[in-house]
Amino acid sequence: MMDDKGLPPEPVMLPYLVAGIVIVGLPTIYAAVRFREYRKFLAGAFFVSSGMQFYFYLAKIPIPLMWTNAIQSPELSGVRGTIHFALFLICLYFGWFFRRDRRTD
Repeated sequence: MMDDKGLPPEPVMLPYLVAGIVIVGLPTIYAAVRFREYRKFLAGAFFVSSGMQFYFYLAKIPIPLMWTNAIQSPELSGVRGTIHFALFLICLYFGWFFRRDRRTD
């Protein structure tokens, strides 16, 4: 996509993603480490998110960020889809299959 001057838009999506990771991601990691049921929920959420992001990548659909002029490129959607699929596999394993031995001596 080109702006009104015929130049490609600047990549301004990265600061928003970093801010989102810090503000939302850190409390989420804390809850995921402490609670198994939360990891089960995250497995489903990451599965759906990875599918959506991968679809946006394949269909070459740019995603605008509401109330800003930032646009997430289809290539970034592909990267995010890959990361979310990896997080899905991690949450699936630790939420559903991994059992921590709780020994009481």
